[in-house]
Amino acid sequence: MYADLDGTGGLSEKLAQVDVAPIPGRVGQRLRNELIFEARGGGDPLPPEYRLEIAIRENVTSTLVERSGDSRGQVYTLDASFRLISLADNSVLLSGTSYGRAAFERFDSVYSNVRARRDAENRAANSVGMDLKARLSAFLATRA
Repeated sequence: MYADLDGTGGLSEKLAQVDVAPIPGRVGQRLRNELIFEARGGGDPLPPEYRLEIAIRENVTSTLVERSGDSRGQVYTLDASFRLISLADNSVLLSGTSYGRAAFERFDSVYSNVRARRDAENRAANSVGMDLKARLSAFLATRA
């Protein structure tokens, strides 16, 4: 899928032509950075032919609730709705939703809770980023 068999630059070049629009918030920035790195591998961007717009929704659900009402665990949920837009005619080529879930444990230490949630957010963003890269790759590989 990533090979350059026809002399056109292959899928890696097509992925590098996707401009990822800014996504608000820390998790949005993390997701955007993940997608840019996966598409370009740290290289220079090519002139964009596509724009990827992503809207995220975050949620935390308590699990393992004790009789006292304290939660011993939580699940961080990241839902990302995306649209791949052709810059030539502003048409939507691909749209959908990707989901990321990451569980984390609650502790007595405030710092530990903040760090555990941040790690869960990063894992969920990474999961969504990998899913979006796979979906974009599959779509762009079939485009002439």
